[in-house]
Amino acid sequence: MGFSGKMVAKAIQEHGEENTDSILETLLTYSALESSPQEQQQVDCNHSSSDNEESFLDDFSDMDSFSDNEEIINPTSEKEKKILSLVNMGYTVEEASIAIERCGLDSTVVELTDFIFAAQTAKAEDVNFPLEEKPRPNHAYKKRKLLEYEMLKKKRQMRLGNQTTGEDDETVHLPNPMVGFGIPSEPCLKTQRNLPEGARGPPYFYYENVALAPKGVWTTISRFLYDVQPEFVDSKYFCAAARKRGYVHNLPLDNRFPLIPLPPNTIHEAFPLTRKWWPSWDTRTKLNCLQTCIASAKLTERIRKAIEDYDGEPPLGVQKYVLDECRKWNLVWVGRNKVAPLEPDEVEMLLGFPKNHTRGISRTDRYKSLGNSFQVDTVAYHLSVLREMFPNGINLLSLFSGIGGAEIALHRLGIPLKNVVSVEKSAVNRSVVRSWWEQTNQRGNLYDLDDVQQLNGDSLEHYMNLFGGFDLVVGGSPCNNLAGSNRHHRDGLEGKESSLFYDYFRILDLVKCIMSKNN
Repeated sequence: MGFSGKMVAKAIQEHGEENTDSILETLLTYSALESSPQEQQQVDCNHSSSDNEESFLDDFSDMDSFSDNEEIINPTSEKEKKILSLVNMGYTVEEASIAIERCGLDSTVVELTDFIFAAQTAKAEDVNFPLEEKPRPNHAYKKRKLLEYEMLKKKRQMRLGNQTTGEDDETVHLPNPMVGFGIPSEPCLKTQRNLPEGARGPPYFYYENVALAPKGVWTTISRFLYDVQPEFVDSKYFCAAARKRGYVHNLPLDNRFPLIPLPPNTIHEAFPLTRKWWPSWDTRTKLNCLQTCIASAKLTERIRKAIEDYDGEPPLGVQKYVLDECRKWNLVWVGRNKVAPLEPDEVEMLLGFPKNHTRGISRTDRYKSLGNSFQVDTVAYHLSVLREMFPNGINLLSLFSGIGGAEIALHRLGIPLKNVVSVEKSAVNRSVVRSWWEQTNQRGNLYDLDDVQQLNGDSLEHYMNLFGGFDLVVGGSPCNNLAGSNRHHRDGLEGKESSLFYDYFRILDLVKCIMSKNN
């Protein structure tokens, strides 16, 4: 029938000698593949030309961009090792390959996960964007690519054996939509849960970490925090910006309520002056995760030059390039063909902090502190159940306090802060919290510490004897912003910052033991 011997041998190897129908189908597929046109060449993600008509987002829409039959079972090259690392974290081979190609082989695993997450987020929001027509591979080509991918996956499972099963047990599948046990618009999704005996409060605990954590992190966090499962919530249901986080806590779920007044829920509600300049082809209604860094003036200038040469709407390729950058850096339209990053006071508003909360520190420090903070409205919704339980005030142990997101949430809920022991290593952040405490005329006591190691059994017992124990222990990863273009090095729970989780557990367990002994 005109098939080459090599092609026939490969088909027999794949299907066995007895399965003649499958062999013939595969041979026909290979034959069609040889005569099919090559896919269009991918465009580098850093390309800023106005005639760029491709987007890195498209790479995640189809399986066709996967490099041909790449072997990663026993990695030898640096690229293969990085692909395997990303696969073990739960990403697909295609996503890993594309991220390495676009970001460069010298990129860290953290940078690669940043890229993948930003692409996934932007692609999800791009479903209504009209894609330009381009030649698509035929059915036989797609079928063969799918076949090769499935074979590669099976080979990997066979070689790794039981190890694969163990890794899958540690994979946490994030819910979609990410609404936790309920949000203000859908408050009754779940009001009861059975907590393990050792997890029940008081004291109540509340720990936040980025939702898209490296593989095994959430399993470890839950295991240490008394086997309580995380509540995953995206703050886009509370404000105009996305912020995917997981919260492990032992708080009740019923009778939650949101902060009033409700914050702006869309970009135009938050920044009405941008409506005048917002192009019709920018269909964003929400911002992406607020970051610790902002876009450069050079980038905004490149965007202006890319679109100013067109009287009407720019070509689809230019639109997609501009939208990719706007989503990645949370750029908003402030003039004709002019985009700009958010100002620090605008970020404060989106995150639920008081106006000028971080004013007085450097611009760089403001972005950094805000990017690593709680989204106050989200946290307040979870903590709102405490208002009826502690009408006369609460004793709070705030670990890795940042700029006081938990303290502000409780204050805005109308829960008096009787005694707050706040641990934060950043002198800048401590000054922000101290300034807020004084400006709001708090009547309680604020004890601020700069080193978590200062909290041992003796010091905790001292504080607890002083005012009778802690009602709530709050904490979170100090470097908890993984999305977009942040470049924090994260090594799961073994990183320099993230390993402080073990200090959170150590201190929480000490508090529980001391309170149990005193009772």
